[in-house]
This record gives sequence, C-alpha cells and structure tokens, in this order.
Amino acid sequence: MADIKLGVTLYSFTYEYVTGKYSLEDCVRKAAELGVDGYEIVATQMIPSYPYISDEFLAKVSEFEYKYGIRPVAYGANTDRGKLHDRDLNDEELVNDTIRDIQNAHKLGCKVVRAQYLLSPENLVRIAPYAEEYDVKVGIEIHNPETPSTPAMQRYLEAIEKSGSTHIGFVPDLGCFATKPNIKNYDGALKKGANKEMLDYAVELKRADVPLREAEQRLKDKGADPHVMSAFYDMYGYLTFYNEPDLDGLRRIMPYVFHFHGKFHAMRNGEETSIPYPEVLEAIFNTDFSGYIVSEYEGHSLRADGLVDYDAFEAVRQHLEMERRILAELGQKQK
Repeated sequence: MADIKLGVTLYSFTYEYVTGKYSLEDCVRKAAELGVDGYEIVATQMIPSYPYISDEFLAKVSEFEYKYGIRPVAYGANTDRGKLHDRDLNDEELVNDTIRDIQNAHKLGCKVVRAQYLLSPENLVRIAPYAEEYDVKVGIEIHNPETPSTPAMQRYLEAIEKSGSTHIGFVPDLGCFATKPNIKNYDGALKKGANKEMLDYAVELKRADVPLREAEQRLKDKGADPHVMSAFYDMYGYLTFYNEPDLDGLRRIMPYVFHFHGKFHAMRNGEETSIPYPEVLEAIFNTDFSGYIVSEYEGHSLRADGLVDYDAFEAVRQHLEMERRILAELGQKQK
C-alpha cells in the first residue's frame, strides 16, 4: 500500500499571483489553509532571484514554514532551451542549468525536482551523480500528449533502468490519463459559438484514433467552423484524451516515480470533469509509492470565460476533498 501525501503546487494560484491578488506569502498561507503540509514551487514563476536562491528568499521560505507549518517539497524546473534570443541552448548548457536546479532544490530542502522532456534521456543520466550527491530526485514530467507508454517516455525508462540510479525517474502529470474532452476545450468552444454536431464529430474522430491530418481534412470537408477546428487541434495536443487511461504503463514505471502532479481543470459534483481519479488513485494506492500528489489547478481562465463559478482556492479545496474521499474509500477496502 502506498504512502500518499497530498500537497499543492503554488502554480494553482497563478491568476491570483500574477494579478497581485495573492503575494507569495498569500499563496503559501492559502495552501496551508487547505490542510496540506507540502507545496511545490515553480522556480521561474515565484523565485525573484531565479536562477539562484538568494539568502533573502531562503529566509522568507523559512519564515513562512514557521508561521504556517508548510514547507516546499518539490521544485518545478523549466528546461528552457529557448531563453537566448539568437540560438537554442546546447546539451552542455541544459545539463548545467539542471545541476543548478538540483542545487537550488537542495538549498530549499526540496527532495524532488520536476524536470521536462527537453532534458534528453542521455542528459538525465548525466545529471544522476549530482542528484545522488545532493540527495535530490529528478523526475521527467509526463505531460499530455505523452503517456507512460509512448515511445518518448519509454526511451527515458530504458535509460533510467540502464543507469541503475535511484535518483532519476518520472513525475507523471495526471492529466495524461484524461478520458473525456477538456472542459475548456469543449464547453469553451460551444460558448464561443462552435457547432455542437461538428464538435461532437471531432470528439468521435479522436476516440477512433483517426490520424491528425486525415481527421483534419474530414472536418474541413464538412465545413467545420474555426472554433471547432481550434478545439480539435487541442484534442490532439496538450488537451488530448484517451478511451482508456494508460494504467498498465503507469504501473510499469511506478518504481521510478517520485512525485505526481494532480492536474485538474474543473470540478463538478465532487468529481474532476475529464480525468478518472478513482481509477488512477487506485493504481497508485496499490503500489509502494511514497511521496506527494500535489494538486495542480489549470483553470486560470475558466472563471473569466463563465465555465466555472469558483476561484482557485475553492477549486483546489474541492480537488483535495475528492482525493481524500477516494483515498479513504481505498483504505477501507484494504481492511
């Protein structure tokens, strides 16, 4: 049975933070009010001294932990090869950036770094000795449209297994297990005036695994409007969904999973609208995983678009309530 702890990524409060409604301290305090003891911080978003950790920032983190009893447990790194205006970063520079992220995480007391796929499997193996030296585990994020079983993630798995390191692995984003159209994608398109019959046809094409270009042509031949086409492209990209969640793939990689992003876009009637949380949490629960699932709300524009009537704090509260209920039910089944 897994030892699952629930936390919050401060990214969930992005809209409140960037508009000035919440300060960094407010984000931490709000996370604590939700009854969790751990949070993830996205370094580029909320660390003013990034790419370094200043003594001033470190003092603030310590002060917040003293005041609110909540600490950073994961460090969200951005593998940003495009930060120079005239060229992409090379492999050596990306490795050096990741080593610095490991050092930053260690300084903050985080045991996990969430890295991204632009750090290649070979380079992930290269940074393993540094992760081991600082005792920080580095996980490649598995994010839509990837799943644990897609070829790209299988290349990481092969490299991780060959390395023999216990400090490199994965950070799955639970959005990669979505089985229904995303609410922003589907309901948002309807609200903008998309033809429902044509939008449902786009969903049908995706469910039938019709290749992108063929599906695109079918929709155009039927005269699909721009709102349908925009939603359609999302269905084949970062807001994709599947007929069945890749739980077999998840079980295969679980020995190398350090941390989860509890992605969600909207809550209705106590359930997430597109991700089958009961099935996914049960798959995790029945392993020896020990770590955090941090709620990650990506509904920053849903309220403004009239698709939900709650703010980020309320959304995360509902998400945590759902997870706690599901985990309690799983615990009862074990007895």
